[in-house]
Amino acid sequence: MNVSTGLLMASGCLLSLGLMLLIMPSLIDYLHKIKFGQTERGEGLESHKKKNGTPTMGGIAFILVPTFLYIVYSLFSPFKLDMNTAIILLAFVGYGLIGFIDDYIIVVKKDNEGLKPGVKFLLQSILAVVFFLLYRSTASTAVWIPIAHIQVDLGFFYFFLVFIMFTAETNAVNFTDGVDGLCAGQMIIALIPFIAFAFMQGKMNVAFLIMLVVFALVGYLKFNLHPAKIFMGDTGSLALGGLIAAVAMVLKQELLLIVIGLVFVAEVLSVIIQVSHYNRTKKRIFRMAPLHHHFEKGGWSEEKVVTRFWMAGIVCSLVGLIMGVI
Repeated sequence: MNVSTGLLMASGCLLSLGLMLLIMPSLIDYLHKIKFGQTERGEGLESHKKKNGTPTMGGIAFILVPTFLYIVYSLFSPFKLDMNTAIILLAFVGYGLIGFIDDYIIVVKKDNEGLKPGVKFLLQSILAVVFFLLYRSTASTAVWIPIAHIQVDLGFFYFFLVFIMFTAETNAVNFTDGVDGLCAGQMIIALIPFIAFAFMQGKMNVAFLIMLVVFALVGYLKFNLHPAKIFMGDTGSLALGGLIAAVAMVLKQELLLIVIGLVFVAEVLSVIIQVSHYNRTKKRIFRMAPLHHHFEKGGWSEEKVVTRFWMAGIVCSLVGLIMGVI
């Protein structure tokens, strides 16, 4: 990477952060004005009931800012819009649109039903198929096995891996968004190893796009830390899930996504285990699911939950990064 490329990257990252810090206060005021506020579940934690009315859909900002900046930079810099970055941006915006529809229904109805689960899953599935077909047109169906440094061609079965990646990851990130600052911070931590992988593979445009998102999330996090002034909503969480799944796919780090995103995996597994066990036995394994609520029920403050989960995320990211380079 030469000096001019580095300066372009730095300027884009600073712009991404600066724009977020600039527009978030106005966005919060506007969402307050039109009453686009959070509606907490009736069966949720009592300590969360005070969050009713807090503006949601904050994910709109950290979707639009890096997307806009990357498209602008692609017009005059080396960071072009190729198939890899197009897939990542389409996943980011596409899943964000599904989340926006879900959030809009929730806000209008003033309840937490939103899109029917079947409809949401169908839309997520359609996008997963689209991204598989786009990616398959220019890349192989081989999966890289970390540490062993071998590639295994899955052929048609690669479709099922991609399908699971997109549908599972979007839901996993969505479940993680339940405590102030948790999801945004965890995503920043999880994306950093993928920036390193992109640099190592010489995919500077992918690295730059991820960095724009990371700096936008840092700007968003300033307003989302406890006590949160705004929530990302399904708009943001589904977008981030689609983004990281697409990043892992184009960088051929599909398996390491599980390691790096283990906190997200634990969150969604806690819900699956809780629901399936309760349906069979009418008993709960966790005090409350997703997993972060289990620890809140046990007496942990929101801040303690967030810091401990972030620490776990840092360990997972470091392990994944090491596995990817040794």
